[in-house]
Amino acid sequence: MQKKYDIIIIGSGISGLCCGALLSMEGKRVLILEKHFKIGGYTHTFKRKGFEWDVGIHYVGSVHNKKSFSRKVFDKISNNNLKWQKMNENYDRMIFPDKSYDFIAPKTKFIEKMKEYFPENTSDIDKYIELVSKVNKTCIKYFSAKTLSGISEVFFRGYLTKNFLKYSNMTTFDALSKITSNTKLIGVLTGQWGDYGLPPNESSFVMHCMIVNHYFDGANYPIGGSRMIAETIVPVIIGNGGEVIKSCSVDKIWVENGVIAKGVILESGRRIRADNVISSAGVANTLGKFLREEKNINNYKNNLIKVKPSSGHACLYIGFDQSAKSLGIEDTNLWVYPSYKHDNNVKKFRLNQNSTFPLLYMSFASSKDPEWDKNHPNKATMEVIVPSSFKHYKKWSEEPWRKRGDDYEVYKEKLSNRIIEEVYRYCPHLRNKISFYELSTPLSTKNLANYEYGELYGIDHNPERFSQKWLKPKTPIKNLYLTGQDILTVGLAGALASGVLTSSVVLKKNMFKKI
Repeated sequence: MQKKYDIIIIGSGISGLCCGALLSMEGKRVLILEKHFKIGGYTHTFKRKGFEWDVGIHYVGSVHNKKSFSRKVFDKISNNNLKWQKMNENYDRMIFPDKSYDFIAPKTKFIEKMKEYFPENTSDIDKYIELVSKVNKTCIKYFSAKTLSGISEVFFRGYLTKNFLKYSNMTTFDALSKITSNTKLIGVLTGQWGDYGLPPNESSFVMHCMIVNHYFDGANYPIGGSRMIAETIVPVIIGNGGEVIKSCSVDKIWVENGVIAKGVILESGRRIRADNVISSAGVANTLGKFLREEKNINNYKNNLIKVKPSSGHACLYIGFDQSAKSLGIEDTNLWVYPSYKHDNNVKKFRLNQNSTFPLLYMSFASSKDPEWDKNHPNKATMEVIVPSSFKHYKKWSEEPWRKRGDDYEVYKEKLSNRIIEEVYRYCPHLRNKISFYELSTPLSTKNLANYEYGELYGIDHNPERFSQKWLKPKTPIKNLYLTGQDILTVGLAGALASGVLTSSVVLKKNMFKKI
């Protein structure tokens, strides 16, 4: 590593990689530091016994459209080397005890299908689609307000955010209840709540609208697997004079006199100097850990009490010693629910983790990637995700990764078997075909993604979150900036856009317009 950089970026998730690529292309000398032994954050993959799984990317909307913003950003920061495979038109299937509902692309087919399922609610469905479109149109002004500070923020923030906040202050359930009284229809329309981590009575309506709109035109998967995201972006950063270092943990952000960032201090004690520092490690890590000794900004750090960490999850990684085709595995994601009342399901599960899973999500990467059979012949995989609270694992949280003791392994095995039985119930053609499985828990997320409570989505996407003025790239410390899903929204597209936003603020240049 050099003695000094223009910009140090903490964390190699998609927001950090996006910043690194854009800033290096603008002539900045960039250094990305990653604590994990793999680059990519939630976009990386891992392997066991010839199998390979995604840890966070299961499908991405809009990128098959070369004119979409996300696609244009990915093309730019990967030098057009990141390729996408469009999934089946039926990208999601919502499974309830009495019936299944297919989400079909494009939007016209989605509408037709919903009206076919609910012929008595056709006008309600039209109102819903119209409102989703209306809400999404308010996002650009709201996000642009995050670039402001000082006098310009005082004068313009209210105007830019008022229409967005009108909808973000509603819960998803409240907004939909004004459109329809059909609880089954509400249950189906909110079937993707797992994509943002909160059931209808707790989630902000704008988050629901953004996710739904994201997939209206269909879903995609990276060709070669989600690891190709980092593998195509890192060469661009290096090719423009940047450096990307893994297994290199930051202890503190180096702040001089409590007012200006001068670089970072590694856990080894080494100081690395930079003109600017960008943290892509989440607001809890940045304010609570990296700035823990900075008393001058206590008021700013106290903002953390205004937001909540999102929920944790357990994921069962399953492998089969047969091809996906021979097993009859398709690429449609399956969402399984015990009833249409998502909030009641979640409430019961929070009280008792042995009760019915409020959500069971199944994804099949080996059916989504056209290069899978070439890279993994006669193998197939699936990931099965269920909600899981950190508090149920707290007694093992101080134990080292993969050495947490027999009682932890027994707990995991019991949960794994519960999940496998659900897989067999909804995918009976897979019964007794499983060759390998391994369970990750919120403790895995804590260790490998460095989230304190094993949270999957950073901070909760509830109505209160979107009213927080401080969730923006600029901080009270000069030359210190934030990026990532906490700054904009959950998911790959949100974190990607936050990278563009932070880069724009650092460069004092509208990178959205340039892209």
